[in-house]
Amino acid sequence: MVLSALDWGIIIGFFLITLLIGVLASKQAGKSSGDFFLSGRNMPWWLLGVSMVATTFAADTPNFVTGVIRGKGIAGNWDWWAFLITGMVTVFIYSRLWRKLGISTDLEFYEIRYKGKAAGFLRGFRAIYLGVVFNVFIMATVCMAGVKIGHVTLGLSAFETLGIACVVTVLYSLLGGLRGVILTDFFQFIIAMVGSVAAAYFIIDMPEVGGMDGLLNHEVVKTKLDFIPDREKQPDLWYTVFLIPLAVQWWSSWYPGAEPGGGGYVAQRMLSAKDEKHATKATLFFNFAHYALRPWPWILIALASIIVFPEVSDLKSTFPGLQESYYADDLAYPAMLTYLPAGLLGLVMASLISAFMSTISTHLNWGSSYVVNDFYKRFIRKDAKEKRLVAVGRISTVIMMLLAALLSMVLSEAEEAFKLIVQIGAGTGLLFILRWFWKAINPWSEIAAMISSFTIAMIFFIIDKVQDPNLPPEEVFSIPGDVKLFIGVGLTTLVWVVVTLITKNDEHHNPEFEKRAFGEDGNGLKHMGLKILNVFVGSLGIYAALFGVGAYLLDKGVIAGVFLGVFISCCLVIYMSWKKITS
Repeated sequence: MVLSALDWGIIIGFFLITLLIGVLASKQAGKSSGDFFLSGRNMPWWLLGVSMVATTFAADTPNFVTGVIRGKGIAGNWDWWAFLITGMVTVFIYSRLWRKLGISTDLEFYEIRYKGKAAGFLRGFRAIYLGVVFNVFIMATVCMAGVKIGHVTLGLSAFETLGIACVVTVLYSLLGGLRGVILTDFFQFIIAMVGSVAAAYFIIDMPEVGGMDGLLNHEVVKTKLDFIPDREKQPDLWYTVFLIPLAVQWWSSWYPGAEPGGGGYVAQRMLSAKDEKHATKATLFFNFAHYALRPWPWILIALASIIVFPEVSDLKSTFPGLQESYYADDLAYPAMLTYLPAGLLGLVMASLISAFMSTISTHLNWGSSYVVNDFYKRFIRKDAKEKRLVAVGRISTVIMMLLAALLSMVLSEAEEAFKLIVQIGAGTGLLFILRWFWKAINPWSEIAAMISSFTIAMIFFIIDKVQDPNLPPEEVFSIPGDVKLFIGVGLTTLVWVVVTLITKNDEHHNPEFEKRAFGEDGNGLKHMGLKILNVFVGSLGIYAALFGVGAYLLDKGVIAGVFLGVFISCCLVIYMSWKKITS
């Protein structure tokens, strides 16, 4: 595929603006590690909320959604829609608590919540485990999607795609720190949303698709339109992608951007907010935009791809030259973009590049903050000056980017990577929710949970990978995904609870933690019943907004009106209780 001069002009202009923002933010970012990693703790809620959304709009996200819909229909998205409840728990219960701690990274929590050498070891271990190992894996999945998009739309090799995108991303991440990341996130989110909406509008109107009427009346597409799987017709799907995520997955699994109890780059944004109210507003906006505002352009393009490329073999014959493992349903999204006209193609390519860059830049800054604050400064050079800390952060940024690019070569599909990440975190979620309130939880509880969940996930991963790909399906030993999740959640939860009870004693608990998190008068625990009510009201309202937009697009006007009424009612409940839950 050949891009026009207009397309290249749009893409080059996007790169130049992104680098300019990084340069403008570099003067402030280089002053101290606090400015580099937390932007001086003075960011407003709307910038932080948009930054969180931009980060979770990765290059692999539309690919992932497309793969899910082609295989399981719209209802298959409950695998990630269920994490909305986790997000609402963070909004109404944990966002203020995180900001009140006044720490630099969420890993500092460990030496505030716990005492002793075990707390220090846990902090350092998590810094490398999350900041480097896990973080590199997540970035590798985004790089994998970038390789597919670059090959299908531009004909670039994996090396060329990663070389161009990674160099620019690393440059502005090195220059501007978190302030540069957040400011570019705002610009990139606008480009990403405009590009995805414009692409959906054009693709649905293609003669091959036949507009919304042609799309909705296609025999195969009709079977993919349910928001919730039909329990009678699709009992297995109803059980695996709807019931289990809603009943188990949201509270039991750790997933980036949807950590039970908050954490990761979401916590980093909350910690950089002006105050507790801005932290709460930012996470509320993030969850609304992430689940209700953004998915439908991807969903419509995914449905259209079923008409244009019914089978994976159609993708392979149309776009030869990729390594064999990359040919999967998630390749259909970039394949559909090849139909876009000049100008619009450049805009959409810029939007996908922005999605790639916003996610990678956040993970680089977040991961390097762990390396600097929770490992280097804590264990290597406690007296390190601010300029040295910033330099270490920048060096670790480059190293992590290189590792992620290399690892992306051994991954194959976005949905596979998603499920592996969920499995690695299976069983740890409840611990992260309860550790703020259950005093018996200690460093050994967390260490046991991490080791158990990771070991179980790796055993399942190895079992799947050692299978002979040439065996017929009936001879392949395969454990269903829901069974893996139950085993992971059950065993890991059992392990950390038993370890908690065995190691329970006062020497691990820091009595100052409650005062710092909840206040001298326990104000942080007030109105807890109202906050829990708002968790469910907020979840119901955002689901209503999500399905209301979907019902309108799918020509179900009456149902859309009902969802709109539910959404407005939920907003009123939250509005009337806002002062109490944020006081």
